[in-house]
Amino acid sequence: MTPDDLMFKPGLMKGQRILVTGGGTGLGKVMAEAFLILGAEVYIWGRRGGVLQEAADELMAAHGGKVVAQPCDIRVPEAISDNLDKIWSDGGALTGLVNNAAGNFISRTEDLSPRGFDAITNIVFRGSFFVTLDCGKRWIAEKKPGSVVSILTTWVWNGGPFTVPSAMSKAGLHIMTQSLAVEWGNRNIRLNAIAPGAFPTEGMTARLNPGATRRQDSDDGSSPGNPMGRVGKMPELCNLAVLLLGPGAEYINGQTIAIDGAGHQAGGGGFSALRGWSDEQWEEARAAIRGANEKDRAQRTV
Repeated sequence: MTPDDLMFKPGLMKGQRILVTGGGTGLGKVMAEAFLILGAEVYIWGRRGGVLQEAADELMAAHGGKVVAQPCDIRVPEAISDNLDKIWSDGGALTGLVNNAAGNFISRTEDLSPRGFDAITNIVFRGSFFVTLDCGKRWIAEKKPGSVVSILTTWVWNGGPFTVPSAMSKAGLHIMTQSLAVEWGNRNIRLNAIAPGAFPTEGMTARLNPGATRRQDSDDGSSPGNPMGRVGKMPELCNLAVLLLGPGAEYINGQTIAIDGAGHQAGGGGFSALRGWSDEQWEEARAAIRGANEKDRAQRTV
């Protein structure tokens, strides 16, 4: 990404300090890059320390500035608190938080185990709440403003068949956004959310499209099922995140904004087409997802 990909003036986010959970890859990494380009100091969290540090080094080599990689398991409240202590001692309060860390995979709901359910909800629902709460308590105690943006999905409006743990968790964050926007608004703490459509990433493909058997999205970025005929472009998502976190739009509060080319209004954005899968196709998908998970575990440091 280059400054020309963004629609904001250079230096817009100078003086801001932003934490991006799940910031080492995918959507988190590109949002971190956008904030860095515009002058923010950025902290990125994830469980794979090596991947995080590689991302931080890459972004600073390309754009200068400051990106700090902090391995952190947001399923553990004590780890959240310890790492936020380090951030606060490294220059003061955060000004913004992006709840981006997530886990997901396609599965028939009747095939889910408690462990599989917890693997998603402990990150997306509980972890994102714990990070939000810890940051919020610090901002309130210090009488500092803050802004939270949570990355959701359009499933919060039309359901998520075959991704029920994720859909339930994202819906919970949607309600958290609306609730805390009211509760904390008089403390100058804002909460908003983004519900992206298809912005293909490696992690999404490995667990939501194993074996490339489902999606109609093409390598050239086309998406015949979308009203606009294409998938999203990363700078488009970044521009929306900057709008919600940067100066100049502080009256936006308590909103979940879709960025999906009207896909969910057209009945897209979900996995209902998987109703026709055979047992054999589901087994192939499970095997592919297991392989992706094993590769991921090998890189974790927390």
